[in-house]
Amino acid sequence: MTETTVSELSFEAAMAELDQVVAKLERGEVALDDSIKLYERGADLKAHCEAKLKDAEEKVEKISVGSDGKPAGVQAVEGL
Repeated sequence: MTETTVSELSFEAAMAELDQVVAKLERGEVALDDSIKLYERGADLKAHCEAKLKDAEEKVEKISVGSDGKPAGVQAVEGL
């Protein structure tokens, strides 16, 4: 496993590493101290992926608001 800072990882790289972390933890072949470190890294990777997905969704969708201030619908943002 690489020790790259999570914030520097692309979504795809973070997901790939998260898959590796989960696989190692599921196998149970890691010492307790290493398991704790892996779990913490996995939690950071998960949060990073969720933030990347949210950012992508916000770039792709725009909520239109009606005159009453309530959401009138969701539209794709043009040009993406």
